[in-house]
Amino acid sequence: MSFLDQLISNTVRADVRAVNSYQVADAGGYLKLDAMENPYLLPLPLREELGARLAGAVLNRYPHSYASLKAAVCSKLGVPAGHDVILGNGSDELISMLAMACARQAPAPRAVLMAPVPGFVMYARSAQFAGMEFVGVPLNADFTLDMDAMLAAIEQHRPALVFLAYPNNPTGNLFDAADIERIIAALGDTGIAVLDEAYEPFAQQSFMQRLPEFENLVVMRTVSKLGLAGIRLGYMSAAPRLLEQFEKVRPPYNVNVLTQVAAEFVLDHLDVLNAQAALINAARDELADRLAALPGVTVFPSKANFLLIRVADSDDVCAKLLAHRVLIKNMSKMHAVLANCLRISVSTPEENSLFYDAFKASLV
Repeated sequence: MSFLDQLISNTVRADVRAVNSYQVADAGGYLKLDAMENPYLLPLPLREELGARLAGAVLNRYPHSYASLKAAVCSKLGVPAGHDVILGNGSDELISMLAMACARQAPAPRAVLMAPVPGFVMYARSAQFAGMEFVGVPLNADFTLDMDAMLAAIEQHRPALVFLAYPNNPTGNLFDAADIERIIAALGDTGIAVLDEAYEPFAQQSFMQRLPEFENLVVMRTVSKLGLAGIRLGYMSAAPRLLEQFEKVRPPYNVNVLTQVAAEFVLDHLDVLNAQAALINAARDELADRLAALPGVTVFPSKANFLLIRVADSDDVCAKLLAHRVLIKNMSKMHAVLANCLRISVSTPEENSLFYDAFKASLV
């Protein structure tokens, strides 16, 4: 064994050495429909005005305060009166903060982070890296919550955190609100329910305004799906005294100055992003109808900006789409309930048509 191999073995945790890093492939030259991004740019006049704002950003100083950005988020994005937000470098950092705050120190038993599976991969990864135990509870075949299994798992494991994506990724469906309420109640004062509302701009359903009803509820969102994936900004809200605890593990200066300036500017033009979300919703429904009319294709209902579909051979279709230089996500190996499933980001009508033609040809 070389010196470097021995060094890594002696210093890096075994469970970290055993996993692969999260890779983002270069998509240059491809029709990119694998990351649930908003395909629309801001209108040119707004981009020019934003450029001027960014040119005036004070880059040689640390961010001195997030007060103005937090106030804009609270007022523009539906945070209830009397509630504040914590900002994160995307929602990934918020998930890590929650896990870090709730992980127990040895010799106490490891705290549990629970989530339905299949779900967002960062729940399990964040639990692992924070030193929590991850418990995944399989969804029903129709992607609804298996409430008997969820409630039994809560009773058995007493999780500190239960993450529920609303709508769920990668399935695209909204869990029943009454089921979510039952989970919150079952957790009681020993666990926190986290509603991950990353796709709220498309679902138009939210628990954010219901935060005052539930002291053990956190609602988190990101502006990435709304059209600002490049600036990496997430936010979460909860009962003020609970939120104070999570603030303690937030890294200082975790949101950079350029993100702050860009977010404050774009939030003043939220109507533009909401109009883009409406276009994407209409395009989603149109694309779903076209795909469902193809033989051998099952399209699942979606309240997000992507579609989950099932085909006869997902590996074959993906390979043929790749030859057409079209990127989508093959979900078939993620979980048994996703056998032969593909996830497609909804794009502009023009890009959706390009995808449809390539997909139809790939079914042959």
